[in-house]
Amino acid sequence: MDRVEEWRLFVSVASLGSFIEAARAHSRSPQSVTRAIAALENRLGTRLLNRTTRSVSLTGEGERYLERSRRALGEFDLLEAPSDARTELRGMLSVTASVLFGQLHLVPVVAEFLEAHPQLDLRLTLLDRVVSLAEEGMDLGVRIGALPDSALRARLVGHVRSVICASPAYLKRAGVPKDPEALASHACIVFTNTTPIADRWSFPSGGKRERSVAVHARLIVNTAQAGIEAALAGVGLVRVLSYQVDSLLADKRLRVVLELFEPEPVPVHLVHLPGPQSRAAAAFLEFAAERLRKRLGSRT
Repeated sequence: MDRVEEWRLFVSVASLGSFIEAARAHSRSPQSVTRAIAALENRLGTRLLNRTTRSVSLTGEGERYLERSRRALGEFDLLEAPSDARTELRGMLSVTASVLFGQLHLVPVVAEFLEAHPQLDLRLTLLDRVVSLAEEGMDLGVRIGALPDSALRARLVGHVRSVICASPAYLKRAGVPKDPEALASHACIVFTNTTPIADRWSFPSGGKRERSVAVHARLIVNTAQAGIEAALAGVGLVRVLSYQVDSLLADKRLRVVLELFEPEPVPVHLVHLPGPQSRAAAAFLEFAAERLRKRLGSRT
């Protein structure tokens, strides 16, 4: 059995959750499918599937290989397809971003892209942590903030501000802080993913230096949305990225304070691994970059 067929059988078993169903789909015996998967695992030196008498499930390595194999098979099928079918984007594309950015900005872009390419499927993974594109089998990712030195290729699509805001009701009750030092006497809502130390916020201090200021962490949350909801409820001041609250600021449900003390805007990049990209990944990169620039342009 050739290696391409082994990968096809692996994708079928993983998708159907059954060796028997995969064998039926490929007109093979269950034993031949079992041998093909075993040969594949032996060659890779890792287990791809967990097997019990009742079920089949992917291992962590299996999940990563599944995304890669789907993309590779899609490209191979395109190579073998008649010339008039090669203009269509096919296969599976994997994209990742932070939760709120993905919900607010990436989902509309993805929906438009999928409508334009009906033969393409896309997996969108939204997590508030940095995802390794190589380890988790991702084609593209959105990164907010300065990029560390790495082998990733990056496309700048805009900038967002770091803002401190609160509801008009809270500011009427507690007053508007005039400088960062006043935050020690205000109720602050701290988002732990962006604030390493709960009772300290950093502010520019000339050049590239920063100063750390004590704040009263009245509420500590682990998602930006929870912090924003608490600010809307009048709990206190929250520090978030501008794209997360732009509509609330426009509707005057939140108000920005301490604008004179804001740090420099942070960049937003589309990133991908070095080397050749699939046709689908390259097309999505161009498509998403253009639309994200437009979406972020009015908010930076």
